[in-house]
Amino acid sequence: MFHRLQAGSYSRADDYPFPMRFAQVTLQHFRNLPLAQVALQGRRTFLCGANGQGKTNFLEALGYVTALRSFRGAEPRALVALGQAQAGLGFVVEHEEFGESCIAITFGTDGRTVEWERGKVARLADFIGKFPTVVFSSQDNQLLRGSPAVRRRWLDLTLAAMDGGYLAALQGYTRAVAERNMLLKQGGRDAATLEAFEHEASAHAVKLGAGRQAGVAALSELFRVAHARLVPEGEQAALIYAPDTAAATAAEFAAQLLKSRPRDTLLKSTERGPHRDDLEFVLTGRPAKNFASEGQQRCLVIALRLAQGMYFKARSGIEPVLLCDDVLGELDPERRRKFWASLDGQPQVVATGTALPDADAGDWQVLEVRGGAIAEART
Repeated sequence: MFHRLQAGSYSRADDYPFPMRFAQVTLQHFRNLPLAQVALQGRRTFLCGANGQGKTNFLEALGYVTALRSFRGAEPRALVALGQAQAGLGFVVEHEEFGESCIAITFGTDGRTVEWERGKVARLADFIGKFPTVVFSSQDNQLLRGSPAVRRRWLDLTLAAMDGGYLAALQGYTRAVAERNMLLKQGGRDAATLEAFEHEASAHAVKLGAGRQAGVAALSELFRVAHARLVPEGEQAALIYAPDTAAATAAEFAAQLLKSRPRDTLLKSTERGPHRDDLEFVLTGRPAKNFASEGQQRCLVIALRLAQGMYFKARSGIEPVLLCDDVLGELDPERRRKFWASLDGQPQVVATGTALPDADAGDWQVLEVRGGAIAEART
């Protein structure tokens, strides 16, 4: 059903001196895109079209290569076009470390397969974060206004993309808590098995807490720098890690789980732990969720995404591709100017919108999106 793309002229990292970029994209039966074959030219591409035509779907496909997850949170089966058994994604990526690299992803009812130059990907940890992207979405305000689960998901994806140990701890903790919850729903009568899963969860919980503490400290400094480039002098922003428990060791966390076991049995779920952690935005010393204006909130979440890109580059040495989904139009001209001025290096930017970008934003390759079809805009 899906044919793998062929690599071109660059085969070694030392042949390609520029930041990572998508050079070719082929999508088949992905969402409302029956077949899209697009060559991306230069470092800035703009997809223009009315709402509901497939612009965001195209960005969703590009963003999928970072963590093999949809930035919208959709399950793989939901990404397959209605009435089709499979969807396929193919990319040729010019990359600082791998040179010109081909990636082929298929998914459907029989699961997902990922292939690239190093063969078929058997473990997520072997691939995640190798091709970093950062998505700026019009829904990003939920990172500030939404529930703690939204912020935890962003933090976990960001840290796991650059740290296989963190990913393993997250997966292990999630499995152990799920098993404990299953036993709690059965009345918690098997105390020995409960204790075994509590000790497993505790070991992973300590690693998650330490990873989040260090990660948020690094991200907060990058966030402060990115935010300062977007706003008037005097506005200062920070991120604060807000753990649900104060347990410093696995033994302390296991003791907390044992103490809360009667209550958890009544509620049939594990009520305390890293799965209840939060991330707080602070603006000039006050909670941004309660005191920041609409414009200030927009700048905060854009700064968060810029900080995410800076974090990826600092940890991996790879310049992430920036995927801007209809967000630049929400900024006034001065904030848009500051956004472009804030970008370090030469990242590839793939943006969408219903109207063309400002002339002073530089030269763009413009693609027209209409009814799931993507083509060079007619001049």
